Amino acid sequence: MINTSIDNNVFYSLVGLYLILAISSLITAALKKYKPNKDYAELIQRVNSWWIMVTIFTLAMVLSRSISLIFFGFISFLALKEYLSMIPTRRADRRVLFWAYLAIPLQYYWVSQQWYGMFIIFIPVYIFLLLPLRMITIGETKNFLQAAGTIHWGLMMLVFSLSHIAYLLVLPATDTFQQSGVGLVLFLVFLTQFNDVSQYIWGKIFGKRKIVPKVSPNKTWAGFVGGVLTTTILAVALSGFLTPLSLEMAIIAGLIISIGGFIGDVTLSAIKRDIGVKDTGRLIPGHGGMLDRIDSLTYTAPLFFHFIYYLYF
Repeated sequence: MINTSIDNNVFYSLVGLYLILAISSLITAALKKYKPNKDYAELIQRVNSWWIMVTIFTLAMVLSRSISLIFFGFISFLALKEYLSMIPTRRADRRVLFWAYLAIPLQYYWVSQQWYGMFIIFIPVYIFLLLPLRMITIGETKNFLQAAGTIHWGLMMLVFSLSHIAYLLVLPATDTFQQSGVGLVLFLVFLTQFNDVSQYIWGKIFGKRKIVPKVSPNKTWAGFVGGVLTTTILAVALSGFLTPLSLEMAIIAGLIISIGGFIGDVTLSAIKRDIGVKDTGRLIPGHGGMLDRIDSLTYTAPLFFHFIYYLYF
């Protein structure tokens, strides 16, 4: 079953993604051939992983809306599982984690039903109140506050925040909003990932002054500013194809995604430094874990969603 919301602009944008990947593969092959004295194993691994990730993402978007929602729900599951395996948890909380995981299918069910009222309060209110109650019935009070805070923080960031991407797919058409949800998702995800890459490149070329040296020593002002400007320009260029945004609103969207993506990135960096790990996992060769790949989206997804929602609904 093909997703009928895939229009020509979305199709050509997806083709453009594969052209970028093809060019990247040619560049890495040329580097390996003409500069064999350097090790390009990690770069090749990263490009190969991007091929797999983009292909899986494309299939999830083009097959059907139901598959798309299941795909994002599975991403939330993998991210939360990785997070809970990384942070210290109490033995007693294993019975609480069942309810944390159960929140994932329920949250995405509200999305599938387009029940915005429940979608927006289920985890911030009901799960927030339920998990401490379950912890109380277990009777373990040592490190109670830390346990409750870390579990709910993970749910907010990795289930609630990420589920905003899925809700973009089910936004209803109105007199002022006739846009494909797939186009909005593609716009958000591509710009968020592009922002990470562009900030890295600008920082490598021109970066000298550190922006948050105690949290992420490799982040520089040059990388941040260069990434923000590049991402915002690209947002303007793509907005006419994938979004209903005007020029002014596209600029704001670019700023939201680029600045929000940076904050999401360094927030996860702070967590990793706190618990003493370099990568959150090894799920994605060359990229680390799932959290390493979707950290920026935990901020950009809700910020971009509510920007669109408040403009058109």
